[in-house]
Amino acid sequence: MNLHAFRVFHEVAESGGVTKASERLRISQPAVTAQLRNLERELGLVLFRAKGRGVALTEAGERLAEQGRRLFALEHEIERETERIRLGEQGRLRIAATYLPANMLLPRWIARYKREYPEVEILLTTVNSSKAFDRLLHYEADLAVVGGGRELPDGLAHMPLMQDELWFIVPGGHPLAGREASLQRLVAEPFVVREEGSSGRELLEALCRLHGVTMPGIGLQVSGTGETIRAVTAGYGAALASALEVRESIGRGEIARVSVDGIRLHNPIGLYTRSGDTLPPFARLFIDFITGGP
Repeated sequence: MNLHAFRVFHEVAESGGVTKASERLRISQPAVTAQLRNLERELGLVLFRAKGRGVALTEAGERLAEQGRRLFALEHEIERETERIRLGEQGRLRIAATYLPANMLLPRWIARYKREYPEVEILLTTVNSSKAFDRLLHYEADLAVVGGGRELPDGLAHMPLMQDELWFIVPGGHPLAGREASLQRLVAEPFVVREEGSSGRELLEALCRLHGVTMPGIGLQVSGTGETIRAVTAGYGAALASALEVRESIGRGEIARVSVDGIRLHNPIGLYTRSGDTLPPFARLFIDFITGGP
Protein backbone atom coordinates (compact mmCIF):
# COMPACT_ATOMS: atom_id res chain seq x y z
CA MET A 1 0.00 0.00 0.00
CA ASN A 2 1.16 3.51 -0.82
CA LEU A 3 1.47 4.94 2.69
CA HIS A 4 1.59 8.54 1.46
CA ALA A 5 -1.69 8.07 -0.38
CA PHE A 6 -3.18 6.42 2.69
CA ARG A 7 -2.12 9.42 4.80
CA VAL A 8 -3.90 11.71 2.32
CA PHE A 9 -6.99 9.51 2.61
CA HIS A 10 -6.76 9.71 6.43
CA GLU A 11 -6.59 13.51 6.36
CA VAL A 12 -9.59 13.75 4.03
CA ALA A 13 -11.58 11.36 6.23
CA GLU A 14 -10.67 13.23 9.42
CA SER A 15 -11.16 16.76 8.07
CA GLY A 16 -14.34 15.94 6.17
CA GLY A 17 -13.30 17.11 2.74
CA VAL A 18 -10.63 17.62 0.11
CA THR A 19 -10.31 21.36 0.69
CA LYS A 20 -9.50 21.14 4.38
CA ALA A 21 -7.21 18.15 3.82
CA SER A 22 -5.22 20.06 1.19
CA GLU A 23 -4.78 22.95 3.65
CA ARG A 24 -3.61 20.65 6.43
CA LEU A 25 -1.25 18.77 4.12
CA ARG A 26 -0.18 21.94 2.28
CA ILE A 27 -0.66 20.40 -1.14
CA SER A 28 -3.07 21.34 -3.90
CA GLN A 29 -6.63 20.03 -4.09
CA PRO A 30 -5.97 18.31 -7.46
CA ALA A 31 -2.99 16.54 -5.88
CA VAL A 32 -5.22 15.32 -3.04
CA THR A 33 -7.83 14.07 -5.48
CA ALA A 34 -5.16 12.30 -7.55
CA GLN A 35 -3.79 10.51 -4.48
CA LEU A 36 -7.29 9.34 -3.52
CA ARG A 37 -7.93 7.94 -6.98
CA ASN A 38 -4.55 6.19 -7.01
CA LEU A 39 -5.31 4.59 -3.64
CA GLU A 40 -8.73 3.39 -4.79
CA ARG A 41 -7.16 1.84 -7.91
CA GLU A 42 -4.44 0.19 -5.84
CA LEU A 43 -6.93 -1.30 -3.36
CA GLY A 44 -9.67 -2.02 -5.84
CA LEU A 45 -12.18 -0.28 -3.58
CA VAL A 46 -14.44 2.77 -3.76
CA LEU A 47 -13.65 4.81 -0.66
CA PHE A 48 -15.72 7.96 -1.26
CA ARG A 49 -19.08 8.86 -2.73
CA ALA A 50 -20.37 12.26 -3.76
CA LYS A 51 -22.39 14.15 -1.16
CA GLY A 52 -23.61 17.56 -2.19
CA ARG A 53 -20.56 19.63 -3.03
CA GLY A 54 -18.32 17.36 -0.98
CA VAL A 55 -17.63 13.69 -0.43
CA ALA A 56 -18.63 11.07 2.11
CA LEU A 57 -17.01 7.78 3.06
CA THR A 58 -18.40 4.52 1.72
CA GLU A 59 -18.69 1.55 4.05
CA ALA A 60 -15.26 0.37 2.88
CA GLY A 61 -13.93 3.90 3.43
CA GLU A 62 -15.33 3.97 6.98
CA ARG A 63 -13.60 0.73 7.86
CA LEU A 64 -10.28 1.86 6.42
CA ALA A 65 -10.64 5.25 8.13
CA GLU A 66 -10.84 3.50 11.50
CA GLN A 67 -7.64 1.59 10.74
CA GLY A 68 -6.05 4.88 9.65
CA ARG A 69 -6.89 6.45 13.03
CA ARG A 70 -5.17 3.57 14.80
CA LEU A 71 -2.15 3.67 12.49
CA PHE A 72 -1.50 7.40 12.74
CA ALA A 73 -2.22 7.49 16.46
CA LEU A 74 0.52 4.90 16.80
CA GLU A 75 2.79 7.01 14.61
CA HIS A 76 2.16 9.99 16.86
CA GLU A 77 2.95 7.91 19.94
CA ILE A 78 6.20 6.72 18.33
CA GLU A 79 7.14 10.34 17.65
CA ARG A 80 6.41 11.28 21.27
CA GLU A 81 8.41 8.29 22.53
CA THR A 82 11.33 9.19 20.28
CA GLU A 83 11.30 12.74 21.61
CA ARG A 84 11.28 11.52 25.23
CA ILE A 85 14.25 9.28 24.49
CA ARG A 86 16.08 12.12 22.71
CA LEU A 87 15.55 14.38 25.72
CA GLY A 88 16.78 11.68 28.11
CA GLU A 89 13.38 11.26 29.75
CA GLN A 90 13.25 7.51 29.16
CA GLY A 91 15.78 4.71 29.08
CA ARG A 92 17.51 2.04 31.13
CA LEU A 93 20.71 3.19 32.83
CA ARG A 94 23.03 0.44 34.10
CA ILE A 95 25.67 1.50 36.63
CA ALA A 96 28.45 -0.69 38.00
CA ALA A 97 29.97 0.75 41.18
CA THR A 98 32.35 -0.21 43.93
CA TYR A 99 31.11 -0.36 47.50
CA LEU A 100 31.94 3.18 48.62
CA PRO A 101 30.19 5.13 45.83
CA ALA A 102 27.38 2.55 45.66
CA ASN A 103 26.54 3.05 49.34
CA MET A 104 27.73 6.55 50.24
CA LEU A 105 27.30 8.62 47.08
CA LEU A 106 25.10 7.10 44.39
CA PRO A 107 21.87 6.73 46.41
CA ARG A 108 21.72 10.51 46.87
CA TRP A 109 22.61 11.22 43.24
CA ILE A 110 20.10 8.66 41.95
CA ALA A 111 17.28 10.00 44.15
CA ARG A 112 17.84 13.52 42.83
CA TYR A 113 18.00 12.30 39.23
CA LYS A 114 14.85 10.17 39.57
CA ARG A 115 12.89 13.15 40.86
CA GLU A 116 13.62 14.86 37.55
CA TYR A 117 13.39 11.79 35.30
CA PRO A 118 11.09 9.23 36.95
CA GLU A 119 10.68 7.16 33.78
CA VAL A 120 14.38 6.32 33.50
CA GLU A 121 15.00 2.88 34.98
CA ILE A 122 18.28 2.61 36.90
CA LEU A 123 20.04 -0.67 37.64
CA LEU A 124 22.87 -0.31 40.18
CA THR A 125 25.23 -3.26 40.67
CA THR A 126 27.82 -3.27 43.46
CA VAL A 127 31.04 -5.08 42.52
CA ASN A 128 34.77 -4.66 43.04
CA SER A 129 36.72 -2.35 40.75
CA SER A 130 37.99 -5.11 38.47
CA LYS A 131 34.48 -6.42 37.83
CA ALA A 132 33.12 -2.90 37.37
CA PHE A 133 35.60 -2.30 34.55
CA ASP A 134 34.82 -5.71 33.04
CA ARG A 135 31.11 -4.95 33.02
CA LEU A 136 31.74 -1.65 31.29
CA LEU A 137 34.07 -3.15 28.68
CA HIS A 138 31.64 -5.99 27.94
CA TYR A 139 28.64 -3.63 27.53
CA GLU A 140 26.99 -4.92 30.70
CA ALA A 141 27.04 -1.40 32.16
CA ASP A 142 26.73 2.09 30.71
CA LEU A 143 28.77 3.80 33.44
CA ALA A 144 31.12 2.71 36.21
CA VAL A 145 31.75 4.69 39.41
CA VAL A 146 34.88 3.33 41.05
CA GLY A 147 36.90 4.18 44.13
CA GLY A 148 40.65 3.64 44.16
CA GLY A 149 43.49 4.80 41.95
CA ARG A 150 43.76 1.81 39.67
CA GLU A 151 45.51 1.98 36.32
CA LEU A 152 43.03 2.89 33.60
CA PRO A 153 42.24 -0.17 31.45
CA ASP A 154 42.50 0.15 27.67
CA GLY A 155 39.25 1.23 26.07
CA LEU A 156 37.98 3.27 29.01
CA ALA A 157 37.83 7.00 29.67
CA HIS A 158 38.07 8.50 33.16
CA MET A 159 36.51 11.55 34.79
CA PRO A 160 37.56 12.40 38.38
CA LEU A 161 34.67 12.99 40.78
CA MET A 162 36.16 13.49 44.25
CA GLN A 163 39.05 12.64 46.59
CA ASP A 164 38.64 10.42 49.62
CA GLU A 165 41.36 9.08 51.94
CA LEU A 166 42.16 5.57 53.09
CA TRP A 167 42.81 5.07 56.79
CA PHE A 168 44.18 2.12 58.72
CA ILE A 169 41.67 1.13 61.38
CA VAL A 170 41.66 -1.16 64.43
CA PRO A 171 39.03 -1.92 67.11
CA GLY A 172 38.34 0.89 69.55
CA GLY A 173 40.09 -0.86 72.45
CA HIS A 174 43.16 -1.96 70.47
CA PRO A 175 46.65 -1.01 71.86
CA LEU A 176 47.33 0.95 68.64
CA ALA A 177 43.99 2.80 68.70
CA GLY A 178 44.52 6.50 68.03
CA ARG A 179 48.30 6.13 67.97
CA GLU A 180 51.02 6.34 65.35
CA ALA A 181 52.87 3.19 64.35
CA SER A 182 55.27 1.95 61.73
CA LEU A 183 53.92 0.02 58.80
CA GLN A 184 55.96 -2.99 59.89
CA ARG A 185 54.34 -2.92 63.33
CA LEU A 186 50.85 -2.53 61.93
CA VAL A 187 51.10 -5.39 59.42
CA ALA A 188 52.00 -7.70 62.26
CA GLU A 189 48.28 -7.58 63.08
CA PRO A 190 45.88 -9.95 61.31
CA PHE A 191 44.06 -8.04 58.57
CA VAL A 192 40.49 -8.09 57.33
CA VAL A 193 40.73 -7.73 53.54
CA ARG A 194 38.51 -7.71 50.49
CA GLU A 195 38.64 -10.34 47.76
CA GLU A 196 41.31 -10.34 45.05
CA GLY A 197 40.56 -7.72 42.40
CA SER A 198 39.51 -5.05 44.89
CA SER A 199 41.45 -1.80 44.67
CA GLY A 200 41.96 -1.60 48.46
CA ARG A 201 43.63 -4.99 48.61
CA GLU A 202 45.82 -4.20 45.63
CA LEU A 203 46.86 -0.91 47.24
CA LEU A 204 47.78 -2.66 50.49
CA GLU A 205 49.90 -5.18 48.61
CA ALA A 206 51.62 -2.41 46.61
CA LEU A 207 52.28 -0.43 49.79
CA CYS A 208 53.97 -3.40 51.46
CA ARG A 209 56.12 -4.03 48.40
CA LEU A 210 57.12 -0.37 48.21
CA HIS A 211 58.23 -0.26 51.85
CA GLY A 212 59.78 -3.71 51.85
CA VAL A 213 57.56 -5.23 54.50
CA THR A 214 55.80 -8.55 54.48
CA MET A 215 52.16 -8.58 53.44
CA PRO A 216 50.01 -8.92 56.58
CA GLY A 217 48.43 -12.22 57.40
CA ILE A 218 44.87 -12.45 56.13
CA GLY A 219 42.79 -13.22 59.17
CA LEU A 220 39.48 -12.76 57.36
CA GLN A 221 38.50 -12.22 53.74
CA VAL A 222 35.15 -10.60 53.02
CA SER A 223 33.30 -9.48 49.91
CA GLY A 224 32.31 -5.97 50.98
CA THR A 225 33.64 -2.91 52.75
CA GLY A 226 30.69 -2.94 55.14
CA GLU A 227 31.62 -6.42 56.30
CA THR A 228 35.22 -5.28 56.75
CA ILE A 229 34.22 -2.40 59.01
CA ARG A 230 31.76 -4.52 60.99
CA ALA A 231 34.43 -7.17 61.65
CA VAL A 232 36.83 -4.56 63.01
CA THR A 233 34.03 -2.93 65.02
CA ALA A 234 33.31 -6.35 66.55
CA GLY A 235 36.89 -6.45 67.81
CA TYR A 236 38.87 -8.38 65.23
CA GLY A 237 41.91 -7.38 63.20
CA ALA A 238 43.06 -4.30 61.34
CA ALA A 239 41.93 -3.03 57.96
CA LEU A 240 42.38 -0.34 55.35
CA ALA A 241 39.12 1.53 54.82
CA SER A 242 37.62 4.68 53.35
CA ALA A 243 37.65 7.76 55.56
CA LEU A 244 34.15 8.61 54.31
CA GLU A 245 32.83 5.30 55.57
CA VAL A 246 34.58 5.05 58.93
CA ARG A 247 34.58 8.67 60.18
CA GLU A 248 31.28 8.31 62.08
CA SER A 249 32.27 4.98 63.63
CA ILE A 250 35.55 6.51 64.77
CA GLY A 251 33.64 9.43 66.27
CA ARG A 252 31.56 6.96 68.30
CA GLY A 253 34.69 5.15 69.50
CA GLU A 254 33.69 1.84 67.90
CA ILE A 255 36.88 1.76 65.85
CA ALA A 256 40.03 3.88 65.83
CA ARG A 257 42.46 5.19 63.27
CA VAL A 258 46.12 4.25 63.29
CA SER A 259 48.44 6.82 61.69
CA VAL A 260 51.36 5.22 59.89
CA ASP A 261 54.72 7.00 59.76
CA GLY A 262 55.08 8.98 56.53
CA ILE A 263 52.11 7.37 54.76
CA ARG A 264 49.00 9.18 53.58
CA LEU A 265 46.80 7.31 51.16
CA HIS A 266 44.40 8.99 48.76
CA ASN A 267 41.32 7.23 47.48
CA PRO A 268 40.18 8.94 44.26
CA ILE A 269 36.63 8.25 43.13
CA GLY A 270 36.09 8.43 39.41
CA LEU A 271 33.49 7.97 36.71
CA TYR A 272 34.36 5.67 33.83
CA THR A 273 32.88 5.30 30.35
CA ARG A 274 33.90 3.48 27.18
CA SER A 275 36.31 5.53 25.08
CA GLY A 276 34.77 6.85 21.88
CA ASP A 277 31.25 5.67 22.70
CA THR A 278 28.35 8.05 22.26
CA LEU A 279 26.41 7.90 25.50
CA PRO A 280 22.60 7.70 25.36
CA PRO A 281 20.94 10.97 26.42
CA PHE A 282 19.76 9.67 29.80
CA ALA A 283 23.33 8.61 30.69
CA ARG A 284 24.71 11.99 29.63
CA LEU A 285 22.13 13.73 31.82
CA PHE A 286 23.07 11.55 34.79
CA ILE A 287 26.71 12.52 34.39
CA ASP A 288 25.71 16.18 34.33
CA PHE A 289 23.79 15.65 37.57
CA ILE A 290 26.74 14.20 39.46
CA THR A 291 29.39 16.51 38.02
CA GLY A 292 27.41 19.74 38.14
CA GLY A 293 27.30 20.02 34.34
CA PRO A 294 24.65 21.90 32.36
